Amino acid sequence: MFRDKIDEKIIEALRNDSRESFVDIGKKLKLSESAVRRRVKNLVDSGTIKKFTIEVGEENATKAIILVSVDSGMDTSKVSTKLTKLDGVKTVYEITGQYDIIVIMSAPNITEINSSIDAIRKVPGVVDSNSVIILKTIS
Repeated sequence: MFRDKIDEKIIEALRNDSRESFVDIGKKLKLSESAVRRRVKNLVDSGTIKKFTIEVGEENATKAIILVSVDSGMDTSKVSTKLTKLDGVKTVYEITGQYDIIVIMSAPNITEINSSIDAIRKVPGVVDSNSVIILKTIS
């Protein structure tokens, strides 16, 4: 689907605050509420917007980065897809270099992180992992 500058501005507004009303977005862009609604529907229908979500504050959560090596005989994408379904997994990246995948995790405590790391290691195709616990986030 072709996206113009108005579509980009709508996407940016929704990225900043997915709860912002179509009326308010329309006022900022000098569009009617129905025009914004139609454009958002088109963006969703075309797959440009895949989902609407929320970000929950996790100030006290334990976070970890797990570097994963995949068996060369396995399809990395299939392993990645399985990893996205595990508890605590927030994001999965396929990367280049010594490792094939990076998994970003978050859980209420280190015990649950450890359980999730164990689950990652049991996924068929995972041959090695290196876990790093995040101590502090600097914004």
